Amino acid sequence: MSVFTLGETMVALRGDGQLKLGGTMAVSVAGAESNVAIGLARLGHPVHWAGAVGADEAGELVLRTLRAEGVGVSGSTRDGAAPTGLLLFEPRLPGVTRVHYYRAGSAGSRIAADDVERAFTAFLEDGTGAGAGAGAEAGAVPGAAGAGAGAAASGGAPRVLHLTGITPALSPTARSAAARAMELAAENDVLISLDVNFRSRLWSTDEASAVMRDWAPRADVLIASDDELPLCLPAGSPEDPALQAEALLEAGAGEVVVKLGAAGATAYTLQGELHAPARTVPAVDPVGAGDAFVAGYLSALLDGADTAGRLERAVTTGAFAVAASGDWEGAPTRAELGLLGAAPGTVVR
Repeated sequence: MSVFTLGETMVALRGDGQLKLGGTMAVSVAGAESNVAIGLARLGHPVHWAGAVGADEAGELVLRTLRAEGVGVSGSTRDGAAPTGLLLFEPRLPGVTRVHYYRAGSAGSRIAADDVERAFTAFLEDGTGAGAGAGAEAGAVPGAAGAGAGAAASGGAPRVLHLTGITPALSPTARSAAARAMELAAENDVLISLDVNFRSRLWSTDEASAVMRDWAPRADVLIASDDELPLCLPAGSPEDPALQAEALLEAGAGEVVVKLGAAGATAYTLQGELHAPARTVPAVDPVGAGDAFVAGYLSALLDGADTAGRLERAVTTGAFAVAASGDWEGAPTRAELGLLGAAPGTVVR
């Protein structure tokens, strides 16, 4: 298995205008970690998502969607005592979307360290995520039906663990689950990818900083927007992103990748820094672009690309997301990566 990730995936309803005025809503699923998982699966990488959904139709939609996209879900669980989370997207102005969460007390927020250890250990034992421990759990998703096409393509420990700062914001148990995943990764020489992904509606900057200051130095790949970097550092740290990245590298982070939106991205390593401009595309929906960027970066890393190659693929996959509506729907396959270089009006026959 190439990548193991965990977090909450919810049912997503996208409105066509102000919610208070009614209208139609499109139904899909969304979650930062599963967005990355889908992006990686479309690029041909075996990937597994561990999380919890309610024992409800919304949860079945989440699992069915991930399976259809080739993401393994056999280490996930159905929680009969809590619902699947919900989020609403409300387009308010051109380029401005409000997001409303209904996830307090959700099944995804109740994931615990034992759940993660069981799923991770199953992979170490048989490479499928459907070991005796997972299968014996009453709420576990069966391995045979739950694994995506790419999930069992390779056995043993994953090469990468991908986490975000969203999971620890959900609840104390979710925080302990993510922390345990980091411990298991370190014990098994698994590369740790951490996207800060700060959500002000889930926790305060002080709460986030208390966790990120501890986790960031343990990340082999630390990804953040320029306004999120300070959350990873003590108060009074330099304001220059380059100096902030340098401090994080000195603290132990393997590399620091700073997302700059329309300005592209910059990667900092002990060997220096490298910038890549964003790819120019018509902006349709910026939601999910950061997750698509992460999927591209990790994909190129798994392929053995150098820093320049990682950034190039990351800004490319991010551009695909911006040019399409939805959190993950616009994620490209490997064969489609070259389409951004096509001339306007090109028809591929």
